[in-house]
Parts: sequence; C-alpha cells; structure tokens
Amino acid sequence: MTAVIPMLELTDLILEIGGIDLLTCMQCGTCTGVCPWPTVKAFSPRRVIRLASLGLEGYEQEDLWRCVTCNSCVIRCPRGIDIIDVMRSTRSVMIEAGTYPQTYNAPLGNLRSEGNPWSGLRKDRASWSKDLALKPFDRDTEYLYFTCCTQAYDPRNRKVARALTWLLQKAGVDFGVLGEAESCCGDQARKVGAGDVYGQLREANLALFREHGVEKIIVASPHCMQAINLDYAGELPLTAIHYAQLLSRLIEEGALTPRTKPDATVTYHDPCYLGRHAGEYEAPRKVLRAIPGIEMVEMPRNRENSLCCGGGGGGLWMDVPTEERFAVLRIREAQEAGANIIATACPYCTSMLEDAVKVLDLEDQIAIRDIAELVYESVVETG
Repeated sequence: MTAVIPMLELTDLILEIGGIDLLTCMQCGTCTGVCPWPTVKAFSPRRVIRLASLGLEGYEQEDLWRCVTCNSCVIRCPRGIDIIDVMRSTRSVMIEAGTYPQTYNAPLGNLRSEGNPWSGLRKDRASWSKDLALKPFDRDTEYLYFTCCTQAYDPRNRKVARALTWLLQKAGVDFGVLGEAESCCGDQARKVGAGDVYGQLREANLALFREHGVEKIIVASPHCMQAINLDYAGELPLTAIHYAQLLSRLIEEGALTPRTKPDATVTYHDPCYLGRHAGEYEAPRKVLRAIPGIEMVEMPRNRENSLCCGGGGGGLWMDVPTEERFAVLRIREAQEAGANIIATACPYCTSMLEDAVKVLDLEDQIAIRDIAELVYESVVETG
C-alpha cells in the first residue's frame, strides 16, 4: 500500500476537499488525551494531523485508519476542530491514491453493487420480515421504517428488527417499509473516505424518498440517524427519529406497558452516535427503567465518557487483535459493575459486544441485548 501522490500534494488535496481544519490545529494534544486508542495501543490523532499538515509521511499506512469516529476528541477540542472530518478528508485522498486497508475492498464493492456492505444480495434485504405482514410505505403513511443493513442481513441483529417491528405494530404506530429498494445510508462509506460510494448511496436513497413522499423516518441505527438528519440535510424535509426515542414516548403515553419482570442486573452501553454525536443519553435509560424487575447499574465510563465499541468509521470492517478491542474492555467493565446484561441501542454495538463475549468465552455469564428486545420480552406475554 504505497501512495502514488507526493505527500505535499496530498496535503493540498486534503485542504481542497474539506479538511481546512488541518491548518487550525494548535497541537495541544487534547484529542490524543481523550482518544480511547491509547488504552490499548499507541496512537495519536494529534500526530496524524501534524504530519498531514506538514506533508510528511508516517501516518497514512496504519494510524490514519484507526479512528473509529467516536467523537470524544471533537466535543473536547478547544479550537472546535472537526477532527473526524479531517480524518475523513485525509482518508478520501488516500483511497484515491490506492493506500487503504484491503479489508475495505469487499464491503465497498458490495455497497456499489448491492447497496449493503455485508455481501448480501439486494433481493434478500427484506427477507428478515417475510412473515411479519409489513405494509409498503405510501404517501399516506406517517413513518418509514428504514432498516439498517446490519439488521437486514446479520442474523443476530435481525432478531432486534423483528422485536422492534412487533412493538411498533402493537403500539399502533403507522409505519411502512420500502424493502429491497432501500440502500445503505452510506455513513461508513463516508467516514472511511469513499466519497464516490457514499454519494451513490445518498442519491439513491434521496431519489427513493422523493418518489414515495417520505418525510418522517424511524431508524434502528444511530449512524442512519446522523446520515439522514445531517449528511442528507437540505435536500428534502426529512426527520429521522431513533427508535429508543420513540419507544420512550410510547411507554410514557401508555401505548406500550412492560410488565413481565426479567430479574436482571442491566448496564447500558451508550453508542457513540446516539450519545456523543446526537446528545441522546436519557431516552434509552428511561425505556430500561420502565421495565419492572431490572436493576440498573452504570459502568464508570458512561454518557459522554462512554467507551466506544470500536465499530464506527470502518472499525466494523477491520481485523483487530483481541487485546486491542474496545468491546473486550467494555465487557470487563460491565462485569466489574455487577451486570449480567449489557443493553445497547445500536446494531454495530450489538455486533461488536457479541463478538467480544464470544472471544472471552463468557456467554454463560453476560448477555448482550438491544433495548427493543428487553421491552419486547416484557410486553409480549401481556399482549
């Protein structure tokens, strides 16, 4: 993986495509101090920014691709630098130069051809819901339920999609689906710097939303929420709501009433894109507190200080040694807090945490559950 563009020219290209903050960094090192990586491996965002701004080599082969876009650095940067966008812009130039992790080839290739990163066929995108009698979305439907690719294709996360669908139907929410016509929101492609792939996905979804008159969208993934609310902004009057926010409201209004007691000690893992990116910390906790029999405990790192699962910014596509996985650290933190269930509200987090439990061989000691699954189990027996 050798860049074919001189490094100084790369710096100019980075600035041209949106990484202007590259030159405003004052090298204070706050980003490195709050980055989760140094807890498991030497890594310095400050160094990446400095080398890129000076046109020097040494960051493009490995360090550049470590950023999992957790936003810890951005919310604490004293200069207000969008460090994630600097990383995105720099990665974009490197992808154009052919210098990027080869593990990206399969997901990016499938995003181009089938609209998802999981080597699934487009015709199978809606197979998770075959027996659920979901109505097609039309202009008279209030919400579009936009299925995350991970929930559409990953067997573990399909269970979450089915539980959530049942809850929405029971609560009388007026929603429909567009099935195999949907494409990935493009968040991961954008964050790894594959701007052409992201643009293709974005335009396909915007055309689909425009054709069907979509305005209000229920999303299962916080990554989809950010893509639609921020990255798609200005094209259509779109508003995406995360299902945790909707479930909290439905429970408060009495449309859903959890009753069955699971008798579990639960800790909530804040997904980066729902928490630090979107500022939503309380809705998922309100949902969990509404379930009788749950004892809530907090891990030391929670809310804006939550430890990333490692799945964002292309992390889901990387091959990371066990001892360097944030999710492994998270499992240990949950155990130390006395929890036997880690609840979360993001398909990426569910996947990363599930893998960590398996790697640690702790499947008989701690379970990973999406909050929708816990609500479903508490409501279904009274339905």
